[in-house]
Amino acid sequence: MDGNDTVSPERYASGAGVNQLGARAHNERLLLSLVQRNGALPGAEIAKLTGLSAQTVSNILRKLEADGLLLRGEPQRRGVGKPSIPMGLDPDGALSFGMKLGRRTADLAVVDLTGRVLGQRLVTYPYPMPDAVFQFLKDGMAALSETLTPRQRANIVGLGIAAPSEMWNWIDALGAPQDFSVWQDIDIAAEVARFSDLPIFIDNDATAACRAEHHFGRGRAFPDYAYFFIGSFVGGGVVMTGAVVDGVQGNAGAFGSIQVPGRNGGYVQLIEEASLYLLQESLEQIGIDGLEMWRMPQDWSGFGVEVERWIERAAQALAHASRAACAVIDFPTILIDGAFPPVVRDRLVMRTQALLGEQDTRGLIAPRIEAAAIGGNARVIGAASAPLFSRYFLT
Repeated sequence: MDGNDTVSPERYASGAGVNQLGARAHNERLLLSLVQRNGALPGAEIAKLTGLSAQTVSNILRKLEADGLLLRGEPQRRGVGKPSIPMGLDPDGALSFGMKLGRRTADLAVVDLTGRVLGQRLVTYPYPMPDAVFQFLKDGMAALSETLTPRQRANIVGLGIAAPSEMWNWIDALGAPQDFSVWQDIDIAAEVARFSDLPIFIDNDATAACRAEHHFGRGRAFPDYAYFFIGSFVGGGVVMTGAVVDGVQGNAGAFGSIQVPGRNGGYVQLIEEASLYLLQESLEQIGIDGLEMWRMPQDWSGFGVEVERWIERAAQALAHASRAACAVIDFPTILIDGAFPPVVRDRLVMRTQALLGEQDTRGLIAPRIEAAAIGGNARVIGAASAPLFSRYFLT
């Protein structure tokens, strides 16, 4: 399957509708979710998928259109009878800010109801410190708001923030000073509330990336998969029966902790073999400014053999981690994405698939290794989607 995969609406019908008057909020979310997942649909098709009566569907569609969340498409005539009118999401019906707080960059974007990035700002740094990060967020939200229409500004519904778990534990890997550990005592929501009254949603960065892929990328075509996202450190997410799994403690898909063979013998965590900080270190050892990796638009053509060496090392580790993940849950598919150019992602996917074929998979059904579609923006888009999905969709 490729990036143009299509999926029948039946696969992602989010459960049967309920005709009782008191269930309207659920039914509104159900209809919006069907349209978000499958594209514009006529009322008759929605009624068929949900089991709701045609009248109930018609009433809900009229309300959602009046609320500015749905738009009428062009009438479609199929045979005799009245033409059907597909209803699709109104992109400007709701917007959200999203920020990815990373170890080397912070990205801020404003995203519409369809997941499209309307504006974005980025800052790079050797390591993030709270005062600078929150000032970037405050100034960036103000600047991006000025680029929007009055209607778009009025329809901003929240702010999502995606950040690594326990970032303060990576002082040595980042080369940060000891006062970097101040993050352990920072209440991100409280800091943001000093300058914004928007509802705030905070998520693990790799899980946020998984949500973006699941809602807007190739993840729509796969009901069950493991997802690896490779940034400064590698993390992941889990999707089962068409939903992102958070886990009881919110830590599902912590694939960076999987033990894999280390290049110097023994076993180490996946983050020590497949993370991009390793490539940055190797570039700096030969005199290249490692921060060039993170500049936008990304151009790694000048990094030469160091990229190829990193791909081989990371693919070896990802092949082992993929086998381990499938020994726990029978994933038919592994999706891989990261904060790198698409050509690097595609080479990494191909090499991981080849090396997985060399693994001892007795007792397992080896998964297909596939390229995800969203790319380096997955974490910031996933962060921005949290307020939108919390308010309008069934997740």
